[in-house]
Amino acid sequence: MSEAVLHWALLAAQVMLGLAFVCCAWRVARGPRAQDRVVGLDALYVNGMLLLLTFGIRSGTDIYFEIAMVIALLGFVSTVALAKFLMRGEVIE
Repeated sequence: MSEAVLHWALLAAQVMLGLAFVCCAWRVARGPRAQDRVVGLDALYVNGMLLLLTFGIRSGTDIYFEIAMVIALLGFVSTVALAKFLMRGEVIE
């Protein structure tokens, strides 16, 4: 019983994360300002990371978790760099 519940919960989570991924991609493509696009990119990498985590739980392999950690680190650094660029006009001082 619990394996079936886990299967359906993961499927529902993946469908909802896929929809959220599409909504964030739309915000990145159609954002009226650069700040909206940065927020969309931030949410996009979080949704992608969570989607990979659900794939990792479903398949039982560790590679998805490692890829998700790399995406989380690179996503955070890129968000900080983009925010600094939008505030000051340069990334490296």
